Amino acid sequence: MNIQEFILKLSNGKADNQSVEKMKKVMKELDNPQNKLKCIHVAGTNGKGSVVETLNNILIKNDLKVGKFISPHLICYNERISINNKNISNEEIKEIYIKIKPIIEKEKIEISFFEFFTIVALIYFYEQNVDIAIIEVGLGGLYDSTNIINPIISIITSIGYDHMQVLGNTLEQIAMQKARDN
Repeated sequence: MNIQEFILKLSNGKADNQSVEKMKKVMKELDNPQNKLKCIHVAGTNGKGSVVETLNNILIKNDLKVGKFISPHLICYNERISINNKNISNEEIKEIYIKIKPIIEKEKIEISFFEFFTIVALIYFYEQNVDIAIIEVGLGGLYDSTNIINPIISIITSIGYDHMQVLGNTLEQIAMQKARDN
């Protein structure tokens, strides 16, 4: 199966399929590159993208090599992963896919689209020796695959009613889940 077929076959990332433990298993096989990164974790309902972009631009202006992981993408999935505003190439994604494919096959791990791109981003940022990685959560909450990182700082933007089927029915429940990201 080629990379394009693999990406198209990935599960849609339903919350009941996401697991930080699953991510830990894959990343351990890769020697835990996420533990060797300085990360900023950005969670919340509204404003995550603005916070990520602002931090990204400030850090780049201060001559740092900045990895940025966002979700969702607008046009192509390469937009999710960039270093100093240059998107990861298809070839770079393919090279990382070749590294993780044997692990997920050997361990019989079914990963979601978001989990795949989280893994790719963390490996890419490590291999490219970024000074700092800004990581935006996906769905948020306890099971978000970005919780694999150990951030040097966490930011929670405003909280609103989103992903209620997973995070809870009240702002308090949603806030508690979002706080677990960080």
